[in-house]
Amino acid sequence: MAPIMIAKTNGDASVPDQGDVASLMDTIFNSKTSQTSLDAAYSLTTLLIQSVGFRGLRGYGVLDEIKKAATDKKSIGRREGSMFALGALLEKLPPQQPLSEVVFLLQDESLVPLALDALADKASSVRESAQYALDALFTNLKPESMVAALLPTLMKYLGKKTGKWQGTVGAYELIGRMAEKAKIGIGSQEEEQLKDVLRNAMGRRLEALIPVVEAGMHDLKSEVSILALLRMTTITYLFKVCKQAIKTMNALTTLLDNDDVAPRIPLLIKSMENPSTEALQKAIHALSQTTFVAIVTSPVLALLTPLLERSLNNPSTSQEVLRQTTVVVENLTKLVHDPIEARAFLPKLKPGVKRVKDSASLPEVREIGTRALNVINKAMGDRDGEVVRGVIARTTLEDVAAVIDAEVKKSSGLLDLPGDTETWQYTRKYCAEMISEDVNQRQIGRIPSCLGPYLQALLKEGASSRVAESVEKFYIDEDNRKFGAPIKEDDGETEIVNANFSLGYGGMLLLSHTNLRLLKGHRYGLCGRNGAGKSTLMRSIAEGKLEGFPPPDQVRTCFVEHNQGEDADLSILDFTIKDPALQAEGKDRISSVLEEVGFTSGPEGRQAQKVGSLSGGWKMKLALARAMLMRADVLLLDEPTNHLDVANVKWLEEYLKKHTEITSLIVSHDSGFLDDVCTDIYHYESKKLVCYKGNLADFVKVKPEAKSYYTLSDANAQFKFPPPGILTGVKSSTRSILRMTNATFTYPGSAKPSLYDVTCSLSLSSRVAIIGGNGAGKSTLIKILTGEMVPQQGKVEKHPNLRIGYIKQHALEHVEMHMEKTPNQYLQWRYANGDDREVFLKQTRQLTEEDRAQMEKPIDLGDGKGERKIEALVGRQKYQKSFQYEVKWRHMLPKHNTMISRETLLKLGFYKLVQEFDDHEASREGLGFRILEPKIIAQHFADVGLDPEIANHNEISGLSGGQKVKVVLAGAMWNNPHLLVLDEPTNFLDRDSLGGLAVAIRDYKGGVVMISHNEEFVGALCPEQWHIADGRMTHKGHLAVSLDRFEDSRPGSSVASSNVSSAAGSASASAANSETEGGDMKFKAKKKKKLTRAQQKEREVRRRLRHIEWLNSPKGTPHPPDTDDEA
Repeated sequence: MAPIMIAKTNGDASVPDQGDVASLMDTIFNSKTSQTSLDAAYSLTTLLIQSVGFRGLRGYGVLDEIKKAATDKKSIGRREGSMFALGALLEKLPPQQPLSEVVFLLQDESLVPLALDALADKASSVRESAQYALDALFTNLKPESMVAALLPTLMKYLGKKTGKWQGTVGAYELIGRMAEKAKIGIGSQEEEQLKDVLRNAMGRRLEALIPVVEAGMHDLKSEVSILALLRMTTITYLFKVCKQAIKTMNALTTLLDNDDVAPRIPLLIKSMENPSTEALQKAIHALSQTTFVAIVTSPVLALLTPLLERSLNNPSTSQEVLRQTTVVVENLTKLVHDPIEARAFLPKLKPGVKRVKDSASLPEVREIGTRALNVINKAMGDRDGEVVRGVIARTTLEDVAAVIDAEVKKSSGLLDLPGDTETWQYTRKYCAEMISEDVNQRQIGRIPSCLGPYLQALLKEGASSRVAESVEKFYIDEDNRKFGAPIKEDDGETEIVNANFSLGYGGMLLLSHTNLRLLKGHRYGLCGRNGAGKSTLMRSIAEGKLEGFPPPDQVRTCFVEHNQGEDADLSILDFTIKDPALQAEGKDRISSVLEEVGFTSGPEGRQAQKVGSLSGGWKMKLALARAMLMRADVLLLDEPTNHLDVANVKWLEEYLKKHTEITSLIVSHDSGFLDDVCTDIYHYESKKLVCYKGNLADFVKVKPEAKSYYTLSDANAQFKFPPPGILTGVKSSTRSILRMTNATFTYPGSAKPSLYDVTCSLSLSSRVAIIGGNGAGKSTLIKILTGEMVPQQGKVEKHPNLRIGYIKQHALEHVEMHMEKTPNQYLQWRYANGDDREVFLKQTRQLTEEDRAQMEKPIDLGDGKGERKIEALVGRQKYQKSFQYEVKWRHMLPKHNTMISRETLLKLGFYKLVQEFDDHEASREGLGFRILEPKIIAQHFADVGLDPEIANHNEISGLSGGQKVKVVLAGAMWNNPHLLVLDEPTNFLDRDSLGGLAVAIRDYKGGVVMISHNEEFVGALCPEQWHIADGRMTHKGHLAVSLDRFEDSRPGSSVASSNVSSAAGSASASAANSETEGGDMKFKAKKKKKLTRAQQKEREVRRRLRHIEWLNSPKGTPHPPDTDDEA
């Protein structure tokens, strides 16, 4: 082909003639050594770069010669030279002249397939040079270029049935590398921005990409049995393709960025690899066990829609699998927030769901189908008119192309050199696709790099940059029209920090490329859910490890914390002088600043007191004095109001508001404090910090859901506890029902007792918090009270009919042996025989060798019938102030049974036998008319915040930690306990569930005792506290509870006051009952008065009315007791 006569493109270099190019090409293809060929390839590339650029690729026939040599089966040298030439061009030309990408990838679509096919060449040098060419191309492409040009080329290659297996592996490997390159990390802001663009762009194309990769995972396997007859090496090659396809699919799943689906990905990939009915059912079952909470985007839909569609449309799918599939569709669809994405994927699922609604054989499945169909229709609707307004409409390639055409025309058009018209058509489409991707991702700033360099060789000098700027401006205006113009920062304020950073902890990314801007004198509340990374951020700032934050010589920061315990014996003044950060300050100034915050000077002043004697409030003042001495510009306050009384909180508020020269960053759950102090709120949203002007109240108006961070509310998770029922002989809610007297317990092998001489008691109105440090003996006390362990000294007494609901510190211990059961099945197992099976696992119920020997011991009651051995207790009735038990004797008929008093049996040593029968009677009484039917049990689970659908059908192994704890809570509450014992409940429930639990405890009619370090939770519920230190217990009662921590509490409201007032009344009574009620816990049965005939008739009328009311109540409601002591 004759060279195209064109103007020089760079400098004064002359345009090379055809002979120069032909000579270099000949050297490349026919040289005797590989190095000579490679050098000639680089020389040719340099010649083109310095002269005609991309136009020489076709003008001199370079690409035609490369393609011809690459397919020369007779000459290894020519094939090797072709890959050298292609590699050199792909390495050097795109960085210098990006328009060459259009020629390599679009104008001549055969070049990349040519290199992929060369990976199958017999000569290793050809394979290596082909791989180098592909690597060079991959390295030089920007994210938009990869998705707009390289990815479609690879997908087209994989769609061919005639491709060589080595090329197929290479194509899959390149797609996998693209996905790996898009993985989120903690690189520089520019690097992570490029990853974000690539990840989002590939995510939008997963719908078409997944079937292509999935085909390589299993289609070829069907050919293995046939090819086995040919040769073993072919089978090996096929497995290599499958292996690489699976590896690529794993890489593609990293684009999902969805924590709900992530644990199920291995199973989903298995179902693609082996698309059998059994594998499909396993995958659907796993998805149905998943609790979806994260927003569902197109990558997640692209992965799951084919699977769900196959399950819905398969005629052989069982009703149970259909039910699970429809539930998954419903749950997923609820979290699709983008109507455009909903309209792209949900129409594929809608016919199958409609078929379930209309024709499923089970009514339950049809009902779920109806719900799912309604959710689909709602998700595809345009509720807010956003689609009509174009707010979320996608910008298309055609839209961008029209804008580019208009701007190019304004710039006086193309140079229109020979061949440019054809190149322009490809370039226009290529740039329009890249820009549309950036616009849809709101990465408007990347438009110039995706347009200007590609137009440079086609337009007059300087025109390309003007066109790129005009297109960028057009889409900035368009973005502002859709989403609103960005808010301008405050003018006239002194900015002290403006940092862009990412923050990680361990292997978890907490904040990704966010901005923190602090203005002088502003007080910022830092808000976010537990685990968002608030304290980690403050600690990073304090330690100088936050990227972009000014160094200490520019901005002085002080982390205000209570860390004065190390030098508790020093005086306050000496402790402050000793601080290394305050060495430059004189003693007089230190004393003066201490006095300013309230530490009086002088030998008798507070400055002379020891640090260890300070309360929490004074420790906070000392920390603030240190910050003042450091002349801190920024105060970092992490839960500053913890351990502060009302007066000190008020002092802290006034201090912060008074010092307007100091900027504060505050983390606190005290809503009143944040309301009074904050001028701005920083909120964690999608791994970003978003700033809201105003205090907490102003913030909550904008984000109403944020109120749950600071109040105990059951708005999002409601719990309902059953009433505890009647205890025989207990007519007062302050009467002791469980008592420990002078108990001492030492663990085996320990020299020091964990509990020493502890005395306490509990009643139905008790609201007790057990407070103490780690290892103080809190859990030991609970275990002894509940019968898990037995004290070596002292005694524990309880009402014979007392039922205790106990949740251990490690709550999942209750269900760890039942992971294969559903919650419903677990509850049926636990109470199948009318008893709580977990009660019999307690140490106080396990028969020791001594107990077994006791059962073999004959006893003589002195009734003339001689010695006999007890076989079992079979009955119990009231006897004087206690009970007597019906004893079945071994080897004797029931007619010889004997009634023996409780005291006699205990005296004879049959404590565990009596206790076991008491537990049985208490459990039977508590269960009452409760029926172990799935429907009744499902409602019980709903009362403790667990979805009945999950309770009936999901295995416990598939539940989250919080859901498992709800299962344990439901199990503990099934038999209507009188006393609820919670060991660290705040450790295992999220904020919403914690609020629901707090409200349920507040309204509960039974007693509650808990161990918790959560001051907010304890302070809102427990007027009585048992403080444990060094194994000894101290009672504190009559404490005020913080009703304002409940969202539904108001001044003067009776919502919570009735329960709290009764609990407060028991605060002193609980500790004192052991003394006022005598040494033994005896519960009198009220003497029956003889009724008149009229009174008997009235009683019968009352009983009949109660019975009629019970008959009309929902199935499973306990029958009300027919007592004789009613008015």
